[in-house]
Amino acid sequence: MTDDAYGATIAKRRLSRRLAELRVATGYTANHVCDILNWGRGKVGRFEANQWKRPEMSDIRDLLRIYDVPPGAGDELEDLAIRARARPWWRDFPEIFDNEFPGFENDATRIRVFMPLILPGLLQTPAYTEALMRAGSRPPAWREKALATRLRRQEILDRPGAAAPRLSAVMTEASLMYRWGTRADRYEQVLHLAEIGSRPNVDLRIQRFIDGPYPGMHSMINVFGFPDEEPDLVYMETDYAIEEVSNAESVNAYVQAFGRASEGALEPADTAVFLRQLAEQLE
Repeated sequence: MTDDAYGATIAKRRLSRRLAELRVATGYTANHVCDILNWGRGKVGRFEANQWKRPEMSDIRDLLRIYDVPPGAGDELEDLAIRARARPWWRDFPEIFDNEFPGFENDATRIRVFMPLILPGLLQTPAYTEALMRAGSRPPAWREKALATRLRRQEILDRPGAAAPRLSAVMTEASLMYRWGTRADRYEQVLHLAEIGSRPNVDLRIQRFIDGPYPGMHSMINVFGFPDEEPDLVYMETDYAIEEVSNAESVNAYVQAFGRASEGALEPADTAVFLRQLAEQLE
């Protein structure tokens, strides 16, 4: 399935940062710019904090005029705004996503995921997802939409060639040992992991019980990397929310923690052997 919104979230983030840099270079405060353009106080601040859904081209052109941006540089920023205006599919599911998580996942060129107790959403079969959601307190209608969005998110791994992100996932043996669903369901999930792990753009690692307490971290995290030196971003998952971490120092700490978690897990080739052996036990 084609994705017309591929790159839109990063374009919007980059545009926000560039507008903030241009304003600072002029010496204006955000409120001063609002006054010049007869905008409500706070509008420029929301733009610069990336707290907008779709930039209006007229607003962008007004800001470029106020900041005296030359035509060449202005064309580049207008192009970012045009790309940022693409309507992504996840906007149709506000009850599932209340932040930009799916957009950054969609645009990432590298995804690093650590899940201590459950399998990453990008690697779950429909049966696994349904069993996981039935264990929660959400109503059936919500679970149905959540399953549909999870399957849609997984499509990024099927993009051709370099368009597919590089996925590095660290899982624990615990996430595979729960007695959920039927034996056939569990067998299918393990086979799915083995198939995904054989792809050139995917790196799967298992932390085993036998290797003792795992190093690195205990939180469920997603680390998104982007092209063109765009800063990395971390999302932490809890039972109730997915929270963004963008502070450079904190992001770096999570990246280092992920590295330690990877070092404490089986190498991808050994993980493949582990999965084949587990599949044989379930067959």
